[in-house]
Amino acid sequence: MLGVIGILLSLVLLMYMAYKGFSVIVFAPIFALLAAIFSGLNVLPTYTEIFLPNLGKYVTVYFPFFLLGAIFGKTMEQSGAAKSIAKTIVQKLGKKRAMLSVVLSAAILTYGGVSLFVVAFAVYPFAASIFKEADIPKRLVPATIALGAFTFTMDALPGTPQIQNSIPMKFFNTDLYAAPVMGILGSIIILTSGMAYLEWRKRKAQAAGEGYGKKHTNEPIMVEDDNLPNALISAIPLISVLVVTLILQKLIFPNWNIMSWVTKEPYNMLSKGVVGTMNNWALMIALVIGIILAMAINPKRMRGNIAKAINAGAIGSLLAVLNTASEVGFGNVIKTLPGFQSIAHALTNINPNGSPLISEAITVNVLSGVTGSASGGMSIALDTFGKHYLAWASSTGISPQLLHRVAAMASGGMDTLPHNGAVITLLGIAGLTHKQAYKDIFAITIIKTATCFLLIGLQSIIHFV
Repeated sequence: MLGVIGILLSLVLLMYMAYKGFSVIVFAPIFALLAAIFSGLNVLPTYTEIFLPNLGKYVTVYFPFFLLGAIFGKTMEQSGAAKSIAKTIVQKLGKKRAMLSVVLSAAILTYGGVSLFVVAFAVYPFAASIFKEADIPKRLVPATIALGAFTFTMDALPGTPQIQNSIPMKFFNTDLYAAPVMGILGSIIILTSGMAYLEWRKRKAQAAGEGYGKKHTNEPIMVEDDNLPNALISAIPLISVLVVTLILQKLIFPNWNIMSWVTKEPYNMLSKGVVGTMNNWALMIALVIGIILAMAINPKRMRGNIAKAINAGAIGSLLAVLNTASEVGFGNVIKTLPGFQSIAHALTNINPNGSPLISEAITVNVLSGVTGSASGGMSIALDTFGKHYLAWASSTGISPQLLHRVAAMASGGMDTLPHNGAVITLLGIAGLTHKQAYKDIFAITIIKTATCFLLIGLQSIIHFV
């Protein structure tokens, strides 16, 4: 019992400090060690043998995406491409559809397989520019990007290649397109409900006389309207990231005998991890090409500013990746504690005689919230209880496809609490605080979470897959 209290206390304190603007790089390990103390673990071994190695593993895998994604975003700013796209959309679609254009831009990149963090870096300059053009409060930018990147295209829409949609496959013998009816219906509900909320917030703010605002930090580089690149040309770098990633992942790498040489000296890679690594290579190459194209489309503006864009992106990426990696370290300390197993087992006993979908949704949702990670919480839940849910579903005639889709969607629910790495990164990119912008991100989170349970209720009546 003391261990459970320690976990809950550490979680509440971390969320509070994150909301107040304190760095999770400092406080994530402090509160992880606090939870360890309550469980009777030694402080220093927990820090050096659990927290730091897991932080390091995350940086090892994801640092290139943070670095290249940040440089890509800065290059799009400096070249004027972001502002050109923003101005054109406002002119063509009107200011009333500015928020929808940001949501769809983020959604297309996410559904195309671009990392969520890269999407945040890439879309922010465009989003900030278009909000400024339309005089929409900047504090709504993070929630708008979150709706497009962190919700339906992350784990609900069938076929999305994001990791949250990939993890359930090995547990339920399903594929990325599992439960297409539930996924498509959920995506429609999330998109329409989310847009209705954001538009309501915009109208309410503008009725009160609130515009974009002044004295913001991390503003996109001010680019004069003269000598902006053509909007279609400006979109080429964004499109190239998506297209090159797909070509490399689907056509080039699968037909290239990479396995034979990366599993030997000096690399000695494990064969089971090569495919995932190749997908990472594809995104790295695509981002480099995107950066080069962003520089090339407007050489006059980039002349003398290339170093500025690269340096600003590099510095910004360091803070972003360490924020998220510290959260990962925190989550991995928590999941090793005996109290965490008690919490997990208690969750699976909810609704023992009913549908496994409800128990699975609650378990994945809560564990994702505790760890501050959608993929982390779902992995823990399914590693521990995946076979149990599969047997339960079989005995009640529920398709494994539904288990897949519910687990994926539930993971992207309460994971976005204040201490979540993606939330902290998104706010950092936008130069906003939790106090300024988190309320609207949380509203989108509630919509996403409620949709998952709504679909479970509808499925029990209509029996769709």
